[in-house]
Amino acid sequence: MTQTTNRFLDEFAKLMTDAAGAADGLRKEAEQLFKSQGERFLSEMDVVRREEFEAVKAMAEKAREQNETLEARIATLEAQLAQGRTV
Repeated sequence: MTQTTNRFLDEFAKLMTDAAGAADGLRKEAEQLFKSQGERFLSEMDVVRREEFEAVKAMAEKAREQNETLEARIATLEAQLAQGRTV
């Protein structure tokens, strides 16, 4: 009787191990499915990727700095021009 019980437990343990492996495979497959569905959903919504946003943000900051520099130069040139006309 002891051998039958051990055999039963061995078979049950093997069944549980196989079930755990199958569950892990199913989990990985579900994760991949959700990830691909999420990416497809975002691409259909025409959402900007983080890298693209950061690149445009850097370009805007550079343009703002250049604009401020040009405004200062214009103000200096206008002041020089005004002094030249009054002299």
